[in-house]
Amino acid sequence: MSLHQEYQQPLVSVIIPTYNRPEYLKQAIASAIKQTYQNIEIIISDNCSLENPQELVESFGDSRIRFWRHQQNVGMLANQLHGFKMARGKYVASLHDDDIWNEDFLAKLVPPLEANSDLIIAFCDQYIIDANGIINDVGTEENTRGYKRDKLAEGIHQPFYKIGLIDKSIPTAASCVIRNNFVNWDSLPSEVGGMWDLYLAYLCCISGHGAYYYPERLTRYRAHEQTDTMLSGSRDVQAKLRKAKSEMFCYQVFMEDAHLQEFRVYFQQKWLDANTTFGIGLLRSEQIAAARPYFWKTLKKQKFNVRTLAAFGLSFTPRFLANKLMRISK
Repeated sequence: MSLHQEYQQPLVSVIIPTYNRPEYLKQAIASAIKQTYQNIEIIISDNCSLENPQELVESFGDSRIRFWRHQQNVGMLANQLHGFKMARGKYVASLHDDDIWNEDFLAKLVPPLEANSDLIIAFCDQYIIDANGIINDVGTEENTRGYKRDKLAEGIHQPFYKIGLIDKSIPTAASCVIRNNFVNWDSLPSEVGGMWDLYLAYLCCISGHGAYYYPERLTRYRAHEQTDTMLSGSRDVQAKLRKAKSEMFCYQVFMEDAHLQEFRVYFQQKWLDANTTFGIGLLRSEQIAAARPYFWKTLKKQKFNVRTLAAFGLSFTPRFLANKLMRISK
């Protein structure tokens, strides 16, 4: 690609939030630098890692990299949003510090957006890889089917409420490109927490603009022991509490949005499930009195919710027996 051709391309801001994962970060940065689509800036926002990654970042010697280090840990969401707010590009694309892009990721997702000014987002399918970067073939197929991307037609979807918020087909955290000026990054409230990617999909859905699906696996999502879903013990309980709290907030917003009333029953069920999950997390943290209102809130809407009834009953069971039963039910 000639220099003239390169800068005929619109600028894409690649956002890499990072925290305490230098080896993975190195791979993520390398995959951004190697993009065949060259007119990019790479924004690395470090959430006050124990080991400052600045030297690692500078070792690439690439003038397109912009590095920011917070002086204290500001939390995952604030660090992510800081990167988005630094973006100067026409388009933004989030790349987690433990994930990897194929070299043609941007080259294949930017053109549909350029061809249609009414599109807000373009996204693709993804591979699942393990801690060592090896593709998990079974996990990859399950991921594609689980998010119904195997049934999703290539091309434009408008509106895309169902694929964005029900099927959750759009991996906004690491496998999409978004038109920057269509999103107000200050409109993501802090309450969304770790569900920021779902809430971002929501903002894209209600914008009135369209989405484009490119049915090829162009990214590699890493599933490993440092992710919330792979934690254990008390850290696992805390991760589940955070996730359930974020889900309660998101689904409450979705339930009340006039754009989404045809899906209200679905969102209400997800909200009720999240209340029960949060209550169970409180039970496991020995916060019995705090847990009961969440079960009661669910039972007022669904009197015969078996999972909630069982958890509500456990809150009145002697602790030694309740703890034993909860261990069995894990």
